[in-house]
Amino acid sequence: MTFMKPNRAPTWRVSAAALVAIATLSGCATNNPRDPLEPFNRTMFKVNDTIDQVALKPAATAYKKVLPSFVQTGVNNFFGNLSDVWTGANNLMQGKGEQGMSDWTRVALNSTFGIGGLFDIASEAGLKKHNEDFGQTLGYWGVPSGPYLMLPLLGPSTVRDTSGLPVDMAANGWSYVDPVSTRNIGTAVRVIDTRANLLDASNLLEGAALDRYEFIRDGFLQRRQSQVFDGESSRKALKEANEGPADANSIRAAYADDAPATDAAPAATPTAPAPTPAPEAAPAAPAVSSETPSK
Repeated sequence: MTFMKPNRAPTWRVSAAALVAIATLSGCATNNPRDPLEPFNRTMFKVNDTIDQVALKPAATAYKKVLPSFVQTGVNNFFGNLSDVWTGANNLMQGKGEQGMSDWTRVALNSTFGIGGLFDIASEAGLKKHNEDFGQTLGYWGVPSGPYLMLPLLGPSTVRDTSGLPVDMAANGWSYVDPVSTRNIGTAVRVIDTRANLLDASNLLEGAALDRYEFIRDGFLQRRQSQVFDGESSRKALKEANEGPADANSIRAAYADDAPATDAAPAATPTAPAPTPAPEAAPAAPAVSSETPSK
């Protein structure tokens, strides 16, 4: 087993972080609090889009047309089974014990009865598939998302999620496969398979008359926030997220602010006089009659 490949992946992330630092020092800033590095991000978006149009999209299109659908499903299931291992670990780190054990049960079932993960037996058995990574774990425990970030080749991210990428890469079981040629081929197939699953959505997006950069950015940030909090975000929290980068504590507080509205109602009711007081409640209503006997 060789460890050269796993060590190179974090180096690539460091290079991406270095580009971000250069953009920051060069004064790339806008008035958008969610996207202060917009000039840099737009440039990187154009680079990624060019690479996609020239290489990734044609390869994904050929992959989808040539390979039978059951082969594509098998590839997707295989790598999905590998990702369930790390998903379960992240669920446990977030205190979601039931979901974490469910993820690892999925791995056990699919790796055995599913022939190495080629068949998703666990879903048929009623075990729901989850998708968790270390960036979501950091967000769950209160680490702010930070500014939006467009990474070279990797696409949309945030500063928080980028900082979690080295951990995600180190926990990726496929990065330890030997020989290196097999690992590289598998990685390329995984990338093409992922891109093939997005072909229909990307074609619709390209045909729409809109700013694709803003559409992808806003959609990613909203979806990412929903992933971090499992969809539990109130209207107030979403409003605050649109005004600036959201963090776990502020969103949880905003989400909790919606519930006390019903608890506050009883505090205002004692001021209203009772229309027909009960006999034992007479001392509480002296203003009802001027003939109240005094003792």
